[in-house]
Amino acid sequence: MWGMIATWRMAVEGITKGAEMLKDGGDAGDAIESAIREVEDFPYYKSVGYGGLPNEEMEVEMDAAFMDGNTLDIGAVAAIRDFANPVSIARRLSHEKVNSLLVAEGAEKFAHKEGFERKNMLTDRAKAHYRKRIKEMSAQAASQKLKPYSGHDTVGMACLDMSGKMTAATSTSGLFMKKKGRVGDSPISGSGFYADSKKGAASATGLGEDLMKGCISYEIVRLMGEGMHPQEACETA
Repeated sequence: MWGMIATWRMAVEGITKGAEMLKDGGDAGDAIESAIREVEDFPYYKSVGYGGLPNEEMEVEMDAAFMDGNTLDIGAVAAIRDFANPVSIARRLSHEKVNSLLVAEGAEKFAHKEGFERKNMLTDRAKAHYRKRIKEMSAQAASQKLKPYSGHDTVGMACLDMSGKMTAATSTSGLFMKKKGRVGDSPISGSGFYADSKKGAASATGLGEDLMKGCISYEIVRLMGEGMHPQEACETA
């Protein structure tokens, strides 16, 4: 038995490729990383990776995480800039016993040292969206400047391979026009993602400030571990 589930239409091509890997007996870690990289690399998804919408200083800051449900090892990066595949950096960090969640310049130094691909993630299309938003904001009252759900969605995935191993992973460029250094739920263990091969896996999408009010992904997995159906576990949590 194998399976893979993800957020939003943007993940279809990625999980299609990931599913082929799983059908052939592939590893849940390899499949989920490959699937999320597919989303990160596509320039027209405005909320993940290359082409992601920038912060208020017109910089693309990205968050990502990876979790191995067999070992409960976690790796994550937050507010990282100018690297092509944050999810791969997060997975690499999951092998570290300490220093497994790195942010901003520290994450970038680690990624450079480990040989990950540098890439300017700000596209002309994203710049155009930014400039349009600046015009819109200047024309609106201060109380209406930023709509929380405008122009962002996390790609999150849960994966099961034939060996029974589960993984969870996330990647996002976060809230459009966010403050520099703002971090949402996506790289926060138990909030934006969680995986336990004996129980299940979950990933969240939406406004991080809301999701971080509870350990929502962990709670869903915990409830599944008590025998609750996944849909009921989500609704209960």
